[in-house]
Amino acid sequence: MRFTKLHGAGNDYLFMDGRGEERDWPALAAAMSDRHTGVGSDGLILAAHSDAADLRMIMFNADGSEGQMCGNGIRCLVRFAFDEGILPPVYSAVSVETASGARRVTPIWESGLMSRARVGMGEPRLRVEDIPAIAPGLDVITDYELEVEGRSFAVSCVSMGNPHAVAFVDEDVDGLPLGEIGPLVERHPMFPERVNFEVVNLIDSTRVKARVWERGSGLTEACGTGACAVAVSARLRGWVGDDVTVSLPGGDLSIHWPGEGEVILEGPVERVFEGEWPD
Repeated sequence: MRFTKLHGAGNDYLFMDGRGEERDWPALAAAMSDRHTGVGSDGLILAAHSDAADLRMIMFNADGSEGQMCGNGIRCLVRFAFDEGILPPVYSAVSVETASGARRVTPIWESGLMSRARVGMGEPRLRVEDIPAIAPGLDVITDYELEVEGRSFAVSCVSMGNPHAVAFVDEDVDGLPLGEIGPLVERHPMFPERVNFEVVNLIDSTRVKARVWERGSGLTEACGTGACAVAVSARLRGWVGDDVTVSLPGGDLSIHWPGEGEVILEGPVERVFEGEWPD
């Protein structure tokens, strides 16, 4: 089976043409994503046929669980579809069906290659039932004191088609033991469908620095929906303006959100290599 590895700001996925293919995709995603015995990635993404859009994205996390939406993966999927001839590279914008609804991807070309893209990520959802989260008496979750491993985090929750718990902290996020804390937040009883966890430093009114523990994948170099959730949380507090750069270990993502309506994400796309996995 042929695959291609691409990444967006270090958030790396394996891509396959899944049209007409029947496989045990969750098991395959877990096997291929293993960084010791497999290819190594944050997950597997399939290009599939859609009756409602130009393309359908089917996404599996590194543990084999199915994902709902991925802001970095969706950009890479469109590049993969162009490179593989699944879509002709004549589109000014590509509609992609995801488990969270249709998303619009606008390619940015450089020297004949799609090097970046903008993605219409949909509107953020803040209500408790949309996350979902268990927080009796609350309609939205803002600065909720969450206790894990003897630490307290003031988390705010945002759904960008998948659930996020965002915590702004004073200490440098690089020094936080996110590899230990992240799994505890992900599987906290407050979140019945688990959750992505972002720890964030506010740099100034145009930039924040963040690290991400991604549901089903663990520590990742970047997370597109997570960057959107971070920007929304900061914008709602008035800490940043309509445009903010989210600096992640793998690179920068640009977010535009004027306080209402759709969030726009822009970031890079890079092809790493292609190969074959034993059938």
